[in-house]
Amino acid sequence: MKNSYFSLPMFTRGAAAGALLCSCWTAAIVQAADAKEAEAFNPDEARNWIEIGGGATIRSSGDDAAMRRRMNLPDGGLGGIEDFHYEQDLKNKGLLRIDGHALAGLDDYGIRFDISQPDLGYVQFGYSQFKTFYDGSGGYFPGNGRWFSLYREDFDLIRGGAFFEAGLRKPNLPELTIRYDYQFRDGFKDSTSWGDSNLTGLAGTTATRAIAPSFLNIDERRHSVRLDGRHTVGNSEIGLGGRYEWSDQDNSRNMRRRPLETGASPAGAGTSIDRFLTHREGVKTDMLNFHAFSETRVKESLLFTTGYSFTTLDTDLSGSRIFGSSYEAIYDPLAANRQARDEGFYNLAGGAQLNQHVGNLNFMWTPAKNLAVVTGVRIEKQEQDAENDFMETAVGNAPAYTTTAEELRINSDRGILDVSESIELRYTGVTNVVAYARAYWMQGQGDLSEVERVGLPGTTDLLRSTEFERAAQQYTAGINWYPHRKVSTGAQYYHKIRNEDYTHTDDTTPNRTGNRYPAFLIAQDFTTDDVNFRFTLRPWSTVTLVSRYDLQFSTIDMQGDQLAKIESAKMTSHIFSQSVSWTPWSRLGIQASVSYAKDDTDTPAYEATPAQQLVLDFTNDYWFVNSTVTFVADDKTDIAAYYSYYLADNYVNNSAFTQPFGAGAEEHTIGATVTRKLTERMRLKLRYGFFTYHDETSGGYNDFDGHLVYSSIQYLF
Repeated sequence: MKNSYFSLPMFTRGAAAGALLCSCWTAAIVQAADAKEAEAFNPDEARNWIEIGGGATIRSSGDDAAMRRRMNLPDGGLGGIEDFHYEQDLKNKGLLRIDGHALAGLDDYGIRFDISQPDLGYVQFGYSQFKTFYDGSGGYFPGNGRWFSLYREDFDLIRGGAFFEAGLRKPNLPELTIRYDYQFRDGFKDSTSWGDSNLTGLAGTTATRAIAPSFLNIDERRHSVRLDGRHTVGNSEIGLGGRYEWSDQDNSRNMRRRPLETGASPAGAGTSIDRFLTHREGVKTDMLNFHAFSETRVKESLLFTTGYSFTTLDTDLSGSRIFGSSYEAIYDPLAANRQARDEGFYNLAGGAQLNQHVGNLNFMWTPAKNLAVVTGVRIEKQEQDAENDFMETAVGNAPAYTTTAEELRINSDRGILDVSESIELRYTGVTNVVAYARAYWMQGQGDLSEVERVGLPGTTDLLRSTEFERAAQQYTAGINWYPHRKVSTGAQYYHKIRNEDYTHTDDTTPNRTGNRYPAFLIAQDFTTDDVNFRFTLRPWSTVTLVSRYDLQFSTIDMQGDQLAKIESAKMTSHIFSQSVSWTPWSRLGIQASVSYAKDDTDTPAYEATPAQQLVLDFTNDYWFVNSTVTFVADDKTDIAAYYSYYLADNYVNNSAFTQPFGAGAEEHTIGATVTRKLTERMRLKLRYGFFTYHDETSGGYNDFDGHLVYSSIQYLF
């Protein structure tokens, strides 16, 4: 498992390694390199290496938590072993491999051992973990500049795990593989389920905005054991396997409602109505899976495969939703700051049982040299039973703000049966042309029954029963054409349809009119059309041009009970990208790309109330520019420079009517790397980066400017 910094631009990859190497250390390394210069050494024969690096990110201005999240780097020094590889031959052509890294500041550590023996098998085991950074800030209200800072916002989450795997690979015996995995997540991250505030400078019913920050406390563990075997019998390969998995999650969402405010409460007027809300979610699971497959070459032109899987999953739930004067408070029905409609619960106990069967059949037929046909059928059946019991709490209206608690029990049963078919044709009979077509169909049906009981056992307060049918289709056609060794083109089109219909046979909800709420939705239709073109041109040996254009058009139609079907959303997306690679000189390479996406969603809600701007049409347009220049200064020195630019200008300030949303951000990133070969064994890298980020949606509170300096040295042995 690698940390995400390994995929960052070249000048930031090593930044996650550690504190900047001091000049005295670098000088000592150079002296050591000079001393070994006379040694006979062929770098192509080097099998082992170690790379030690150090760096620092320096925030020159702006928000620390925002920079940490955006760059996934800490603010300050970090360093250690960036990469280590060691391998050693064993007896009878066996091989031992050890790989690892240890990077302080990122809590990024990993070690992996791999021992293999040809014609016998292998053993692997290891451990890894890394840190991901988050920004715990909330929303910004531009009407009066309201911004909450309620706690330290520089959150982080540690992800990691360990594994062990052993495989038997002895000729003429079945292949056996056993594996154990352990994974975990531990720490804090931000949540976009923000708390509400009336400190917006507005009056009346438009005053409340959900902008108070909230955070998640994550504690998750998962274990799994897997055993698989496969063997060839005649012209068939047969496989069997099983997997057992268990997990434990104990997470919580922590929120402030009406922070820093006073008002009417059971303690009287003008008292604090600031409430801390802790919503705990506990989930324990046990899953058992058995699966089998076969692959048979019936004849040279026909391949037949089958597969079957059975899964049973048990889930146990626990949790609570409690308001108090601090996080993790104990439920108090007489809390002084309780407010009307403070809904919560405690003593949640329950769970669900899921059984799933999946089977598929596939044929691959090559009736002619240039024609291949693949067809398949898949059947899936699910049955799920769930039961939950908890104490529901509710606060009444002023002036009493009386809190009530009553037991609720909810039962639900669901069944689903889906059958899908597919066919794909690929034709290569025309010189330099590959044509293909695919079709997919799915038909499904199911039912859902829900029963809610309040108070005494045996009393039914709510009964809902729903039968549903669903169908999906997708048709794809494409062609790749290579008319010249310097030109290649491609085009693809697909049409996708999904239909869902609901019949509500029972609904005893007290506040319904006819049968319209909450069993309201009776039909949904989704339609998507997508076409894309790709064009690659190499006009000269030193230049490569790649162009791509995508157009996607989607609609969503909905129908409510006793209402006509309407188009509820219409989405149009245009995406154009262009890249250029130019090598004007054997020592110089230039690569650049530009992408532009235009994405619009129209809804009838905006057309119905354009003056109020309660629901805006959604826009997600953005630009992304990426460029890299590499230069080989001499046989020992390489220089590389990098620049990227991102712009999203979709922010609409309709704060007088609702909380404004939409992306509004601009980012510049620039960096350079110098690589110097000190000796045949040693290479030194120096890197520098600068990044600046402006976020309009946060009113500038999440803006930052930062620098990165980094140095590393690699030693081959």
